[in-house]
Amino acid sequence: MGANDFLNITDRISVLPVIHGSGDFAVEVRDRILKLEPDCVAIPLPPSFQDEVEAGVDGLPFVSMVSVNEDDPSYLRDEEALFDETWEQEKRPEDGLDAEDEPSADETNLSSYNYVPIDPCQPVISALRVAMGERIPRVFIDLEVERFQQDFHTLPDPYALKKVPMEAFAASLLTVAPKPSGSSQRAARIRWMADALLELEARYKRIVFICSAMDWPWIRLACLEGPSGEEKLFELHSGVSLNPPRRHGVSEDTLAFLLGEFPYLTYLYEKKREEFMGDSNLSIDGVKELLLEARELWLKELRPSQNWVTPQRLQIFLQYVRNLTLQGRRLTPDLFTLVLAAKQTAGDAFALSLIEVARKYPYQREAPEFGEDEFVHVGVDRAVFPDGDVGTLKSRLGGSAVVWRRVSLKPKPTPFEKREWAQRWNPFGMCSWPPEDDAIESFHTHVREQAKALLGEDLARTEKFSTSIKDGLDIRETLRNWHTGDLYVKEIPPARGNLEVVVFLFDTSADPEKYSWRTMWYAEHEQESTLCMYATPFGDNLVGPGIAESRYGGAFFVFPPRHVEDVWRDPRFHYAQTLEERLIAGACFHSRERFIALVSPLPPNSRWRRIARLHNKHLIHIPIGRFSGETIARIRRFHVLNGKSIRSYAARFIREM
Repeated sequence: MGANDFLNITDRISVLPVIHGSGDFAVEVRDRILKLEPDCVAIPLPPSFQDEVEAGVDGLPFVSMVSVNEDDPSYLRDEEALFDETWEQEKRPEDGLDAEDEPSADETNLSSYNYVPIDPCQPVISALRVAMGERIPRVFIDLEVERFQQDFHTLPDPYALKKVPMEAFAASLLTVAPKPSGSSQRAARIRWMADALLELEARYKRIVFICSAMDWPWIRLACLEGPSGEEKLFELHSGVSLNPPRRHGVSEDTLAFLLGEFPYLTYLYEKKREEFMGDSNLSIDGVKELLLEARELWLKELRPSQNWVTPQRLQIFLQYVRNLTLQGRRLTPDLFTLVLAAKQTAGDAFALSLIEVARKYPYQREAPEFGEDEFVHVGVDRAVFPDGDVGTLKSRLGGSAVVWRRVSLKPKPTPFEKREWAQRWNPFGMCSWPPEDDAIESFHTHVREQAKALLGEDLARTEKFSTSIKDGLDIRETLRNWHTGDLYVKEIPPARGNLEVVVFLFDTSADPEKYSWRTMWYAEHEQESTLCMYATPFGDNLVGPGIAESRYGGAFFVFPPRHVEDVWRDPRFHYAQTLEERLIAGACFHSRERFIALVSPLPPNSRWRRIARLHNKHLIHIPIGRFSGETIARIRRFHVLNGKSIRSYAARFIREM
């Protein structure tokens, strides 16, 4: 047997073993069917599902689900089509239930549904889509059962198909494909589908059968053993049922629980299909598009003064994703890995933006067949149906076992919560958030040290090297005299004077309407500075009960702390025409030292220098570009708490950046 014949059961029957819910396998199945040109496609679903499933495939890219209520008394076949429902539940050692995994009393009281997701990234749906488009007959050959028993398997990453052919991929699973126990439902379904394929062989010349990668060796073995001699009712009774499966639309917000790939990646597959573009590498390229779209959403919502999610940071993100993926023994990242890496490299806000983009599936907003009250809301192995019934779900196209993991993120509050928190706000009690105080005091100290170092640079002397290197080699002077072969060193004398006030101007020119909150904050202890600032109104951005968020436009810090009159109400500064001028005037007036550090995007203009000379002060400019955009963004954002008691739970609502 050659490599090309490995997946052939007979000369007329070819098998395409797949991992359900994989976009890579959906693309491979589509290409294989177009290449093989079969005259029949066999589908591993019961005949009763055929009409609704094919109607759902016709409705793509709109995603729907075809489900049947197993607990409905009308879900029974006629006497001729009844099947033995006394199969034992097939168990494997790795699938044993722990005590905490056993179904609760509430779950046992719920209705039970088995369903077929009409997912573009399902290989079976992809096969149906191609067959319907090419007018190839389709036959649904799975066994009709009253209660479907779902199997879970641990499967390799489908991305391996990019490097190895399907034959090699399927061969690698032969040793781990569990053999069905003789009295299990899985064994009965495998025997039934094998007999169906043998009957179809007499009617068609080229049959392609799509099935699970865990079932195909045993279906092949059953076919080689020959027919069981039973008449196949799938041809005589196409799933006769008083309660046939029904098709429902699925809410876009809950598609992530239904689709094999996350919704945005599924959307990209459909978009490439519309545009007649290649999609063979979309499982990786789609992650990059998701990342760029998430950054656009993050910039739109957060509106930072500088975009610090730079290509360099994205490179760090992708390296981290690669490492996490390899640790999880996978080739492509899942959504949990992407979100965790986004949180660790760019903060909660970026991680939430990534989640929001990953949940997008714009095609779901166009539902001509379904009204607003006809959508199913899917959750973790359960769903709420349009009639209000809540039931547990079992997928007939289940892929790898799903493991639910938690990641700690602070969600954005709803408009209703913001209104409720605003009504409870006490205007007579405000304080800061200590971790942010520590951060900005540390940054303020760092800026003061840099400004002090600049004080002595104007007095630096350069001389030819003789016996001491002094304060370091003067590279510029040495290069200027390179032809002489002499080395020059510099000597920086001790700085004269000290620094008491540091002024930060984050946004110039500041809009008075945008920065309408202007106030003074006084130190709670000796390690804090006296603060004068103008910022965005905190009441417009409540993030928790008694917790508001604001952004500095500008501020000055006085350390050591002492009482300073309110600069914004002091009539001595009415000559200032802008917020920046008033802030600089207040800093110059209250500073006891001659030198004042000024951190701003641009050098001091003539009016700022004139104000400094008026108070006999000297501004030492430090460009804000000397510091990273991420650092500035973190420093500018701060939170206002409605009393010290709020500090006990504020960490639950304040999101990291």
